Amino acid sequence: MSRTSQRSTFRVLAGMVIPVYRLFARSHWRGRENFPDSGGFVVAANHLTELDPITVAYPVYASGIMPRFLAKESLFRVPVVGTIIAKIGQVPVYRGTSRAKDSLVAALAELDSGGAVIVYPEGTITLDTEMWPMRGRTGAARLALKAGVPVVPMAHWGDQEILYRDPSGHRTVSLWPRKRVDVLVGEPMHPEDLVPGGLQRPGHPSSDELTKATESIMGAITDLLGELRQEEAPRELFDPRAGKAAP
Repeated sequence: MSRTSQRSTFRVLAGMVIPVYRLFARSHWRGRENFPDSGGFVVAANHLTELDPITVAYPVYASGIMPRFLAKESLFRVPVVGTIIAKIGQVPVYRGTSRAKDSLVAALAELDSGGAVIVYPEGTITLDTEMWPMRGRTGAARLALKAGVPVVPMAHWGDQEILYRDPSGHRTVSLWPRKRVDVLVGEPMHPEDLVPGGLQRPGHPSSDELTKATESIMGAITDLLGELRQEEAPRELFDPRAGKAAP
């Protein structure tokens, strides 16, 4: 696939979803010029709510690039939904199974063909009580470093005012009045930015290299979010595995 393949199929879906989204969201984007003109890249974004896939994919799609997500494999088995996401080229993630590596292979193939893969490094909606990003998982860094492509950090703020799920799982919905949703796209972070001096083994990042690269990515996302919120970003991110800010 390429960054524009299956666009006609996606256009049909977007033609139904985007008008509904715009009924309750006023999108304001900055930094779309930071999407690379050619070649594959990873979009790494913060995760606020279940609306994020639309909020994040919309500016990518509007830039003429087909957005691809890493989606849970179970979604592909849901009637109708599974058929749709398969037809628009989304990448199934097989967690905890013998096929776990298949998603990495599929995502790398997408990047090698010049496509864009969207990843939420946090892995889930933030549990931080102030809604700052949490410590990230290494998936986005692994993809970028193995494929030798840049990571484009992205932050967004506002869609949590439409649909919000607090850390306890309680949801609130507010569709009116329309809410402003801001998206800020940062400058691409190339492999040499993620691992200064380059990988010791090109194409095979070590655990330490992945950790440092992930910290750089999450730092960039957090700084962008601080700019959107016009607040000072935290120096330490919430660690969901420890239940506290990172040491």
